[in-house]
Amino acid sequence: MSEKRLYMVKLGGSLITDKRRPYTPRYEVIRRLIKEIGDSVSPNKRIIIGHGGGSFPHVSASKYETHKGFINSKSRYGMAVVHHDAARLNMILMEELLKNGLEAFPIQPSSISLARKSKIVEMYIKPIKTLLEYGMIPVVYGDVGIDLDQGCCIMSTEEIFRFLSLSLKDEYSIRIIMCEEVDGIYTRDPLKYPDARFIKVVSRENIGTVMSYLSSSHGIDVTGGMKHKVEVLYELAREGIETLIISGLAKGRLKKALKNKDVKGTLITY
Repeated sequence: MSEKRLYMVKLGGSLITDKRRPYTPRYEVIRRLIKEIGDSVSPNKRIIIGHGGGSFPHVSASKYETHKGFINSKSRYGMAVVHHDAARLNMILMEELLKNGLEAFPIQPSSISLARKSKIVEMYIKPIKTLLEYGMIPVVYGDVGIDLDQGCCIMSTEEIFRFLSLSLKDEYSIRIIMCEEVDGIYTRDPLKYPDARFIKVVSRENIGTVMSYLSSSHGIDVTGGMKHKVEVLYELAREGIETLIISGLAKGRLKKALKNKDVKGTLITY
């Protein structure tokens, strides 16, 4: 395994926006998380930031049923609207990153990728690799994509991370950190059920049981919620790429995770 370390950090859409209120960023959360990333930057550490869409593209994607592809006369227009909404949130994140002096650069996933049935099959990653070599921080995000089978699809941040990590794992030792609203994976949605039990580790020993617990997250989410996340991340675990899911609402937790300190969270491993 390579000694070069790469952290892939996802800022969840329901974390950085209010998913119950269309087009509503959580600026206080965004600014704190970006400061924690900035406090963790070092010359020998490479970072890719990805973020979900939350109440920006998920609203229009739900309206136009973009995850189903070109299903009616409004689908192509809807595809363009969804991308515009995703890019709007990305620009909000970019503005805060630049205010913090971070050498971050946005990458539009839909312009470098092709998918089949929502799974990325091609991605031109040389710009991302080059930015990492420069010591910069590529910023990707959940987006609408060109789908060779159904016209368009939703490209989730997890799916983007899946393709990138499999493409870069021979060059870097990769750790994925997922920042969500909750501490990790539970037997039920802890935001709705206070008696939900926390699951510290997901591995081949309990993956079947864990998947039976999971369902889509609360609010609007056309990417499949936590179940989709775990499916993709466990596939990566089988390839030796571990993921830590943590709460982005817990102050300082992301900073500690980026400094390899022990924090509360769910580890997805094989």
